[in-house]
Amino acid sequence: MRKSVEQHDSTRPTHASRAPGQPGATPRWTASAKGAVGSSPARTSRIWFTIGRGVLNEVYFPDVDKANTRNMRFLVTDGVDYFSDEERDAEHECSAVADGIFAYTVVSTCKHGRYRVTKQFVAHAIRDTLLVKVHFEPLVKDANLRLFLYLEPHLADKGAGNDAWVGQYKGLSMLFAHRAQAYLAAHATAPWKSTTCGYIGQDAYDALETTRTLTALYNDAPAGNVSLCGELDWQGSRGEFCVALAFGHSSAEAAQGARAGSLESFDRVWDRYVADWKQVQQKFAPLSVAGCTHDLYRTSTAVMTTHESARFPGAFVASLSLPWGFARGDEDTGAYHVLWPRDLCETAMGLMAAGDLDAGRRALFYLACTQSADGSWSQNMWLDGSEHWDATQMDGIAMPILLADQLRREAALSDFDAWPMIQAAATFLVRQGPASPQDRWESLAGYATFTMACEVAALLAAADFAERANDPATAAFLRATADAWNDAVDSLTYARGTALAKKHGVDGYYVRVMPPTAIGDHALHELQLHLKNHVAHAGYHPAQEVVSPDALALVRYGLRSATDPRMTATAKVIDAELRKELKTGPGWLRSTNDGYGEQADGAPFKKTGIGRCWPLLAGERGHFELAAGNTAGAAELLRVMSRQSNMCGLLPEQVWDAADISGRDLYNGRPSGSAMPLAWAHAEYVKLLRSVHDGKVWDVPPQTVQRYQVEQRVSPFEIWSEHLRRHWVTSGKSLRMDFDSATTICTQVDADPKRTSDTEAPLLGRHCVHVALPREWTSLKVSYDDADGSPHTVRLACRRAA
Repeated sequence: MRKSVEQHDSTRPTHASRAPGQPGATPRWTASAKGAVGSSPARTSRIWFTIGRGVLNEVYFPDVDKANTRNMRFLVTDGVDYFSDEERDAEHECSAVADGIFAYTVVSTCKHGRYRVTKQFVAHAIRDTLLVKVHFEPLVKDANLRLFLYLEPHLADKGAGNDAWVGQYKGLSMLFAHRAQAYLAAHATAPWKSTTCGYIGQDAYDALETTRTLTALYNDAPAGNVSLCGELDWQGSRGEFCVALAFGHSSAEAAQGARAGSLESFDRVWDRYVADWKQVQQKFAPLSVAGCTHDLYRTSTAVMTTHESARFPGAFVASLSLPWGFARGDEDTGAYHVLWPRDLCETAMGLMAAGDLDAGRRALFYLACTQSADGSWSQNMWLDGSEHWDATQMDGIAMPILLADQLRREAALSDFDAWPMIQAAATFLVRQGPASPQDRWESLAGYATFTMACEVAALLAAADFAERANDPATAAFLRATADAWNDAVDSLTYARGTALAKKHGVDGYYVRVMPPTAIGDHALHELQLHLKNHVAHAGYHPAQEVVSPDALALVRYGLRSATDPRMTATAKVIDAELRKELKTGPGWLRSTNDGYGEQADGAPFKKTGIGRCWPLLAGERGHFELAAGNTAGAAELLRVMSRQSNMCGLLPEQVWDAADISGRDLYNGRPSGSAMPLAWAHAEYVKLLRSVHDGKVWDVPPQTVQRYQVEQRVSPFEIWSEHLRRHWVTSGKSLRMDFDSATTICTQVDADPKRTSDTEAPLLGRHCVHVALPREWTSLKVSYDDADGSPHTVRLACRRAA
């Protein structure tokens, strides 16, 4: 019988001393509000690291979508009656070499004045190794302090099922851990006085906290939520030593990396790392805004760069964090350190706004390689393209088209033929849109202003690509569909005459999302009520009272002018309902009654909560202000975003918008416990900075502006499909019915004779038939058999134009 690899692993102890307490406490991640993030821009290293509350948090290996540690920190005792956890019991100051140069120094000073630890963090340029240079300094004479390194592995994205052991590599004592295909080795240049491993909840931490010393030593802790610990002879090394944390696909490979990192000159590794980051910064355009707390532009470019894969350039994760991770376990793996096509495109566009056009090309190529057969992408996915959530996000299908179009307009596509990818994505949009399916991010499916704005702009961009591919019929079909969807934005999402409109003294406003049932499954008498009251939908639906800054995307993507009365009315309602005045400046909530955020008492979000203000929404509002001609207001919102960043310039997903709760590290206008950094927030900052610099919105698609603002195109028809089951048609317009396969329909207008029509030759997989309607009519009945031969009847009413 073949023996297991573990039985042949020379790093494991010959005689195992098994730790008690298996499998340990339920695993939890750590705080999401990172103080700093970093990686080697050389991309020959496969290490990404995060720092939070002054200590090392998650380290990612072998790529940006796999976390492998919970944290690594120092514990200090005097062996008698003093115990200190540097994360909890010290004040921390974290600083980068310079804004946009992600080499960090963290100074942690004991709150009781007993010691100071200074650490420098750097990822090796050519090894899978993280190096931490440590200076430990007692602040009290004759304190007899003992220093312990404490490490919690969470290998291959899970805290459960990890193996930990104390072993040797080439005669050197090291700390090891393993799960799945990932191995970890930790080595220090200061000698170990003692080493042990155990299970969280009954391990070295508990022993040191209660007895101030290690009462028992163990060298083996398999299959659990484990920890590693070792006492360091800091006095023998005069308080100066280096810790090397290395990873590999075997324990020997990890140990070799740790040994190599320990043997090298830390200063030389540091200098190369800094030089590599300086070289990266040279490729970005010189942009700045006066009055910011940091050079947030340089920091933002570095954040976006840090979130890119080394194994597949162009793959950008959303955040090197797990929101409220300290309250989440293995079941919440992923979510943010996975790839969201929407966020990925936003990040790539942010780097393009900074002058790195190749980032957009890399991202587009990655998207082309991970596109599904039906033209879609998963709502979020792992680096290899496999889905993480079983869901689809329609703006995540539209945005790759807009990314390609931005590259084309920047003359950066050159020899890359994007049309096959765009054609497939446009086919999916036309077949499934404009409604968004319910996903694991939004609480409702339906017609969303942000999504429809992306979709319309994407269809027009795709039409330009179709023309360049000598396919004028497809180009015309895409533009006609875009026109109908653009017109439908008002009929589907603009609410008039509601209580909310009356409350704020406006005619109407765009809602966040309108469920399909609000425009479809209603009896004719309800539709007649709509005609009488001029309300945008058949009868009242609660979604009419839900507003969101998402509606400003209608301006951002060029469908509406910022001075359009519908947009100014919407902005007025958004400000009245969602704007909050914070200590750092104005902030906006994501939507009415948003439940994604901390609880009222500051407890972490856990399926429910209270939505908080998003800095990226300040950036989006800045674009709206710029489009309206308010350049000074847009520039001020850049400064607001800067004030809402942390000590090292990282922008959070949300900021706390209530009274300070110091016990939970929640301060008004400052980062909350949500994701930090959020790459999209940094991308939005850079795009707004570029837009202010240019004096116009940098990424607004010209096609929509020309077609709907200059030419004021309207569609002669409205669309019914299985995904847009409208029960009305506006007077003066005809009807286009879209099917998945060739279909014959029978129509009857009022009491007129029935007519039979066949669908036309398909375009983009749609089989369409146009139904001509008189100027004045009341009801339309359409009958057809589906592909399975089942009969269907659709009834539609005539709706007077608003």
